[in-house]
Amino acid sequence: MLALGQQVLASQGFSRLLGTEMTAYSPEGVELRLPMRPELLQQNGFAHGGVVSYLADNALTFAGGSALGIAVLTAEYKINYLRPGVGQALVARAQVIYAGKSMATCRCDVFNVMDDGTEKLCATAQGTIAKVG
Repeated sequence: MLALGQQVLASQGFSRLLGTEMTAYSPEGVELRLPMRPELLQQNGFAHGGVVSYLADNALTFAGGSALGIAVLTAEYKINYLRPGVGQALVARAQVIYAGKSMATCRCDVFNVMDDGTEKLCATAQGTIAKVG
């Protein structure tokens, strides 16, 4: 399942542009990692909110896809930014809360990965993922 997820991620031009990596993918959840670099920061030196939001959205969709199949789209999601995105990387971990036949509700936590390897919660999100077709 991880190899298929990595293949799908690699087919996303925007994810390639940002440098996103899939480090786990199973029915239990997904983990996406995004190494931080200057181009992803806003004017105060924090990860741009759009970058944090992208990572949560993509992780939610992959989580939904683990239950519904790979042909899925985000129907909606909500994100709460809890602290600025800092550190060497951001890691998003998402899992399915509930899955029906055509929609899944998923949650995601995004963490700052600090230089010493510790993690601090940066944002949390919840979304609805819909099967296409």
